[in-house]
Amino acid sequence: MPTLPSEQPGEPERPEPSGQLEHSEQPQQPEGSRLAVRDSHRARHIAESFGTDAERYERARPPYPEALIDRIVSGSPGRDVLDAGCGTGIAARQFLAAGCRVLGVEPDARMAEVARRFGVEVEVSTLEAWEPAGRGFDAVVAAQSWHWIDPVAGAAKAARVLRPGGRLAAFWHVFQLPPDIAEAFAEVYERVVPEAPVNVRWLSGAPETAYAPMLAKAADGFRTAGGFGDAEEWRFDWERRYTRETWLDQLPTIGLLTRLPQDRLAELLDGVGAAVDKAGGSFTMRYATIAVTATRVGGS
Repeated sequence: MPTLPSEQPGEPERPEPSGQLEHSEQPQQPEGSRLAVRDSHRARHIAESFGTDAERYERARPPYPEALIDRIVSGSPGRDVLDAGCGTGIAARQFLAAGCRVLGVEPDARMAEVARRFGVEVEVSTLEAWEPAGRGFDAVVAAQSWHWIDPVAGAAKAARVLRPGGRLAAFWHVFQLPPDIAEAFAEVYERVVPEAPVNVRWLSGAPETAYAPMLAKAADGFRTAGGFGDAEEWRFDWERRYTRETWLDQLPTIGLLTRLPQDRLAELLDGVGAAVDKAGGSFTMRYATIAVTATRVGGS
């Protein structure tokens, strides 16, 4: 389950929970959340921690719905794609398979190296600091990474490099835990990582409610940066079956757990594994992959 380290109010360098378990880290809680959505892009120490075990990240993280990839490609004026925060290249390879030319921008050199091994061209940089050197693109995408990017500076950089009619699309996996699994996992989290700023039980609810602040933050950034038409939201629903082994393989790739001491990580994995065993050894996760997207208007 995605979580972030507990932080106190008034610390602007810290993040907000957002996104699934991918460059994702956690939907905002309702009342009383100790993290702020607006500050997640300042949490570079977390955003750049995923390369701690880049091979596991590549192996365990799910791909994106082909319908989403197809809609972005068909809704763009050409096939040149910039993948912002490309990680190990999971989404980038899907765009390559769809016939696109893809350039990844990734701040973690360890993640970038894995992406290169899979045939993705990557430049190591944050999107905000990256220099396009006159290059133009038909789509700028961010797969589970936009919450680590300054929402206005990132959108302004996208507007700078997109051709007229080009598409900016930020998207995230949003999961919905079965209620019994959510309850069992919550008990483990409360025991092992009580500082985690998330009520895991809440993650069995409607994903569109949990992730509304993060989606609104992205759309607001597009609008503030200028150069884009009205933002839209696209949603693609799907499911994935997890065994004890596959869920525990993915869990250490999540923000909080990439930095958790090994003894506490082992305790958490043991507890979560026991919960999956008690549920019969596997469970079905319902996912919604949600995109916030807009097209470039004006420009040249």
